Amino acid sequence: MAHPRMYDESNPAIRRLRTLCLAFPGAFEKEAWGECTFRVTGGSMFAMTDNHHHGSKHVAVWVKAPRDVQEMLVSADPKRFFVPPYVGPKGWLGVRLDYKVDWSELGDILNDGYLMSAPKRLRALAASDATASSAASPKRRSSRPIAADAKPTRRAKQSKKIERKSSAR
Repeated sequence: MAHPRMYDESNPAIRRLRTLCLAFPGAFEKEAWGECTFRVTGGSMFAMTDNHHHGSKHVAVWVKAPRDVQEMLVSADPKRFFVPPYVGPKGWLGVRLDYKVDWSELGDILNDGYLMSAPKRLRALAASDATASSAASPKRRSSRPIAADAKPTRRAKQSKKIERKSSAR
């Protein structure tokens, strides 16, 4: 039996999260358990939405993270960060999207999760994109908010190209 859809497509936080996640090379979205999951071609899932999942009282994202990062952030700010059910014991981090979201910080957390999930060739591509972006405008990247309806970035275009190549095989 399929899960009912848990998330609302029009939620601005979900739309902004989707923009961030799909900007990574080879990243794609797949609905599972009624939630948006973000995965890497040739790798694994690195993020998943939590829209009142199993009765939780928040809208959040669960992100693959090193266990020490999870412990540090949850103990520093338990209103924004939490240990999610099921995957929490493996180090995943819950980040609330309905309470004081620092989108730049969330972007860094998502990047770490992506790098933990991506195959080597995509990690190298992501690193070269990050280096090129930071060399071009180091302050602009973290201070400029990403619009939910933003045009695809170079990274997003490259990931679509990689997806087409891998699906053609």
